[in-house]
Amino acid sequence: MAPVLKETVALVTGASSGIGAATASVLAAQGAAVALVARRRDRLDALAGDIRDQGGTALVLEGDITDQEQAAGAVERTVGELGRLDTLVNNAGVMLLGPAAGAPLPHLLRAAGESPRQVADMVNISSVAGRAARNGNGVYSLTKFGIGAFSESLRQELAGRYVRVCLVEPGATATELASHNRPEILESIRSQFGQRMQAEDIADAIRYIVTRPRHVAVNEMLIRPTEQER
Repeated sequence: MAPVLKETVALVTGASSGIGAATASVLAAQGAAVALVARRRDRLDALAGDIRDQGGTALVLEGDITDQEQAAGAVERTVGELGRLDTLVNNAGVMLLGPAAGAPLPHLLRAAGESPRQVADMVNISSVAGRAARNGNGVYSLTKFGIGAFSESLRQELAGRYVRVCLVEPGATATELASHNRPEILESIRSQFGQRMQAEDIADAIRYIVTRPRHVAVNEMLIRPTEQER
């Protein structure tokens, strides 16, 4: 049986490590050509090499998506070089806000109407912090609550046009995300969370989301390590 995502194109932001890298590998294994976007070119080249060694297609796009011009350029290069855009995984933690007409959605809308599967996907990576604020994580929770609201609004706007929008909220996951904190904060994080998921666990959830049949949309997925209480 042909891979579910054969002849589709996925763009994954923050693809140089963690959930982004794992997701890109999983989508490539499902048959998608994958555009890899991040700032660390060496990491992207290594990941692209692994994907190609497995018979997949990977496009390396070095760039900082906090820069609007670079973000838009990544989308246009993906479409220009790979021919289309069926799946967008917003993993890097920065949303391209504004009217839908000005965001990279026309390509997803086109894919929903013209691709063999007649459906497209946008997956936005949030966090359990988008459900409950805690002492010390006010700004982080602010951004994650915002991603949830944005995703739901966009889901309602695009549901009838078969662009599925899903919010993924991981709990404690072993990635490089927390490494940017001060040492005392890192120690606090370690004391709060013992068991952790791996990036591949989240990538597997994303694989499930984007491979559902056309009439099934996973709107939201909360994933925690079994031992995580909140």
